[in-house]
Amino acid sequence: MPEVIRFDNVSFRYPDDEEWIFEDLSLSINRGEKVVITGPSGSGKTTLLYLCNRLYPENCDGVVKGSVTLFNKESHSYSPGEVNHRIATVFQDPDAQFCMPTVEEELAFTLENLNVAREEMDGRIGDVLELTGLTEFRHSVIQQLSGGEKQRIATACALIMEPEVLLLDEPISHLDPYTAKQFIDWLDELQKKRSLTIFAIEHRLDLWGAFFDREIQLARINDTDHITKRLSSKQELLSLEVKKVGTESFLKDVSFTLNQGEVAILAGPNGSGKSTLLKALCHLIPTNGTVSPSNLGYVPQSPEFLFVTKTVREEIAFGGGARVEELLDRLQLATVACAHPFAVSHGQKRRVAIAAMLCDGREIILMDEPTSGQDAASMSELFKLIDERAKEGTTFLIVTHDMEFAFHVADSILLMKDGALTGKVNANQVWQDEQLLATHHLLQPKGWVQHELCFA
Repeated sequence: MPEVIRFDNVSFRYPDDEEWIFEDLSLSINRGEKVVITGPSGSGKTTLLYLCNRLYPENCDGVVKGSVTLFNKESHSYSPGEVNHRIATVFQDPDAQFCMPTVEEELAFTLENLNVAREEMDGRIGDVLELTGLTEFRHSVIQQLSGGEKQRIATACALIMEPEVLLLDEPISHLDPYTAKQFIDWLDELQKKRSLTIFAIEHRLDLWGAFFDREIQLARINDTDHITKRLSSKQELLSLEVKKVGTESFLKDVSFTLNQGEVAILAGPNGSGKSTLLKALCHLIPTNGTVSPSNLGYVPQSPEFLFVTKTVREEIAFGGGARVEELLDRLQLATVACAHPFAVSHGQKRRVAIAAMLCDGREIILMDEPTSGQDAASMSELFKLIDERAKEGTTFLIVTHDMEFAFHVADSILLMKDGALTGKVNANQVWQDEQLLATHHLLQPKGWVQHELCFA
């Protein structure tokens, strides 16, 4: 099969940096292949994708050595935008690629940039929404959708260009397990129908099964620290009390309590209200009801919304605390301590925000998708930090679609659906109820299955 992407001894660095992000990288991808890139957080996976779609080096003044060839033509010889209808990208943070308020307008904007005739637009929009199962969202306001729904909209925006190559940067990181499996099955069928070439970044390959033809490792992942199921540190003393918290349009009178040292996972389908609930608890959106206490630490799904300083070290130290250097080291941020928080990788941004909250010494910490973009070593250290702080009495409420992480870390699971809290379940019991899991778009984690087999 003909090559569509080729790298020959490619090295890349940012203009103000002395060290290369990666050096002497060579690879080739053939038409119709499904290839995944893996490697530690910050190893240059996203940078590699940006060289494939020509976002880099022009848009960051990056320094490139070696040769990048796209469709048998030197990358630098393409005029701006020339290759982008053939190579479409779904970014790690879908908010970064939206320009218009509604789904229909965003899709139309994409077609306008391709000079598609206006009389063709309506049909193209309808077709791609039907293809992606998003017809009901045609007139939705994008910023009112969940992270997972935005990810699917971003994919539709890429597909409406009818590309030959689809670049995906952790496409299932914001999808609930059930929707992620549906997305992968759908993507597999789509790839076969259109003979798409798919080049993806992924940290967690377990849900992908045999989807990818081959894997390219940018650097070896340190996965020697395996996560084991933690012992509960839940105490008798009440820590967080939520009474009938809701919003006028969606959230429905949510009530629950968490004890000191308790680690609770908030889980449910995309669009069920998990992120909305965290924002309501922090008084970031208008709500009714009461939250006691109100001084909560919060790590949002888009961590850069927190950043107010010019370096990673300053960001972590901003709220006070004496453990800055320890957290820099433990969360693999020491090498980027002097970098601007906006200039590091998505996974590193998330760890910066987590470190800032941990350094603040908050008694209650809310986290929205903290495992997104994290490699095995970072996940292991995050698990240890949560366990240590919980034993010291810190209470955690964590939104995640990563059921493996949830199985190992949680004392309790709070389940949400359609804007309502449907129950709080002991973490040792929830994995047994397959019907309950299916209702909330969750899957049994491999850790639980293996645990049950050991004691069967």
